[in-house]
Amino acid sequence: MTSGRKTKQRRAKKPIVSTKATPWGTIIAIVAVLGLAGGVFGYAFVRISADNDREAALAQWKPSDTNKDPSDKITGVVKKEFPAAKHVQPAERVAYEHNPPIGGAHDSQWADCTGVVYDKPVRSENMVHSMEHGGLWIAYNPDQVTGPAFDKLKGKAEGVPYTMLSPYPGLDKPISLQTWSHQLKLDSADDERLDQFISSLLRNPNTYPEVGASCENTQFLSNPAPFEPVRRYCTAVRTPKAHATYATYRPRAVAPAIVDDIMTSSYAYIAIYA
Repeated sequence: MTSGRKTKQRRAKKPIVSTKATPWGTIIAIVAVLGLAGGVFGYAFVRISADNDREAALAQWKPSDTNKDPSDKITGVVKKEFPAAKHVQPAERVAYEHNPPIGGAHDSQWADCTGVVYDKPVRSENMVHSMEHGGLWIAYNPDQVTGPAFDKLKGKAEGVPYTMLSPYPGLDKPISLQTWSHQLKLDSADDERLDQFISSLLRNPNTYPEVGASCENTQFLSNPAPFEPVRRYCTAVRTPKAHATYATYRPRAVAPAIVDDIMTSSYAYIAIYA
């Protein structure tokens, strides 16, 4: 009888089931990591796709054997041929046709154009020499281009070989892009023609005289020549255009004559120095 009761007691005991708590913290962490990774990969994919679309859009603006100067198709680009290797002295100023200039006589020292962002205006005669070497000059009106617009221009120039950015006081448009013999003026840094111009002309060997010339000039970079606005006052004589393609003057040897139109249909004005 005793053994029967013990048997019933043993049968009456419920089995003990071992249960573990659900690791919600680990699951949430894994989900968060997977979500973050998905976001990173998704962002990268969008950026790569956007870059590919941008490159595809700029393909027509890349120079080739059959498309030597793609800028011909950019609305607003001004072009004019200039003779190369015409130098002036450091004390002389050239009365350029274009403002900013895009070619012509220039200083024997070129401005460093190794992706330099000049914080002060630079003498035009040095910048023109850089363009003769293949440099691209992004000039901007400091009164009109600030904040995000300036940052965008800076991103196009800083550290980019054969490129330079500088303020240009009195510029008639917010932005002006120059390479040798080419110019495009813009009202906004968001204008798609900004990238088109750069793609078409930056170091395009078909469009500038001294292919292969250096753009580095550490001596100039350590002490950039200061900007001087073009003044059309000089001691001058009128001479057939065939004999003169530009006008120069010493800013401190100015006479009362006023040159209103440096290049006319038949004549050019060239300075006589005291």
